Amino acid sequence: MNFQTFIESIVEFFSNTGFAQFVQGDNWKFLIMIAVACFFLYLAIVKKFEPLLLLPIAFGMLLANLPMSGLMNEPTKETVTVLTPIMDQLGNMVNLGAAQIDGQTVSNGGLLWYIYQGDVLGLFPPLIFLGVGALTDFGPLIANPKSLLLGAAAQFGIFAAFIGALALGFTPQEAASIGIIGGADGPTAIFTTTQLAPGLLSRVTVAAYSYMALIPIIQPPIMRALTTKKERAIKMDQLRVVSKKEKILFPIVTSILVILLVPDTASLVGMLMLGNLLRESCVTDKLAHHASESLMYIISIFIGISVGATTRADTFLQKETLFILVLGLCAFAFSTAAGVIFGKIMCKLTGGKVNPLIGAAGVSAVPMAARVAQNVGKEENPNNYLLMHAMGPNVAGVIGSAVASGIFLQLFK
Repeated sequence: MNFQTFIESIVEFFSNTGFAQFVQGDNWKFLIMIAVACFFLYLAIVKKFEPLLLLPIAFGMLLANLPMSGLMNEPTKETVTVLTPIMDQLGNMVNLGAAQIDGQTVSNGGLLWYIYQGDVLGLFPPLIFLGVGALTDFGPLIANPKSLLLGAAAQFGIFAAFIGALALGFTPQEAASIGIIGGADGPTAIFTTTQLAPGLLSRVTVAAYSYMALIPIIQPPIMRALTTKKERAIKMDQLRVVSKKEKILFPIVTSILVILLVPDTASLVGMLMLGNLLRESCVTDKLAHHASESLMYIISIFIGISVGATTRADTFLQKETLFILVLGLCAFAFSTAAGVIFGKIMCKLTGGKVNPLIGAAGVSAVPMAARVAQNVGKEENPNNYLLMHAMGPNVAGVIGSAVASGIFLQLFK
C-alpha cells in the first residue's frame, strides 16, 4: 500500500464516522442537543436534581443525538414483487399478475426504538402508577379529606395551559396533551399524548419530566412570593390515626367511583389503586415490595432513556417545541400558585390552622412536591414538620391529574 492509498483509506474511514456527520447540512444541531444532554447530566450528577429521572433522560438524549448510532431506527422490510397466476373459471392459467408483498426484514431497528414502544402503546405509564400506588400511603388524604380540594386546585394549570395552547393555534388534542404538563405527572402526560397527539410525544414528555426534576428550583420562589413568613411558619396539628380498614376500603371505593365517573381513567387509576391495595392488604407484601421497588425502577429506566431518545435534533429543535416548553412552565407555575392560593383560603377559613405551603404539593410529583413544602416550611420554623400534611394534597394531585387526563380523553379522543 502506497502513501496516497493509505491517506485515502484514512479519509474514507473518517467520512464514515459520526464525527464527519456534524459538518454535513444541518447536523450541527445535534451538537446543541448533545450540549443540552451534558447540562442535564451535570444537574443530575453534580447538583443531584432528581437524578433518578433526569439522568436516564439526559443519557437517552445524548445517545439519540450521536449521528449514525441507529438506536432509534425503526425496523424496515424489503418489498418484493412476485408473479402470481391468474386463473379462468375452468382453472386454466390465463395470465401472470404482479403483486407486491412485504418480504424479508432488512433492518431489525434500534434498541431504544423497541423500548420506546412501551411508551407508544401506553404500557409503561400504568405500570409506573402500579409502583406509585404500592409506594404511597394514602393515610394523610384519608385523615384529612379537605386536602383533596388542594389537589384539585393545583390542577388549574392544566386547564390554563390548555386554553393558552388553543390561543396559539394548537388543535384541541394537542392543547390537551400540552396542558397535562401542568400536573407535573410524566406518566399521565405520556398516556394522554400517545392517544391524542402522538406527534408531540417527545416534546411533551421531555417538558413534563424536566419540570418534575426541577421542582426544587421552580416551586420555592412561587411559594415564598405568595405567602408571608407568618403563614409559612404555621405548625399544623398532628393527623389522626387512620385505621387499617379505612386504608383497605379506600382504593376499592376510589376505583369504583372514579372509573365509573371517568371511564378513560381506568388504566391509570386502576393500577394506582391496585398497587395501594397490594400495600395495605398485608397479604401481598412481596408483590407490593417488587411493584414499588424492582418493577418501578426498571420501568423508570425504560421511560427515562426512551423519552430522552426521542429528542433528536432534526425533530426536536422546532418552533413548536419552544411554545410547548413555555406553556408547560406556565402550566406548572399556575398549578403551584393555585394550590398555594387555595391553601391561603383554607388557612383563613380554619382560623390559621392550615399552612398554605401544603397547597403547592397538590401537583402530582410524589413525593417530590411534598418534600419541597416541608423544606420551605422548615426555613421559617425548624420545628415545623409539614411532610405528612403535604402528602395529602400530593396524592390527591395524582388522582386529580389522572381525572383531568380522562376528561380530555373523553372529550377529544
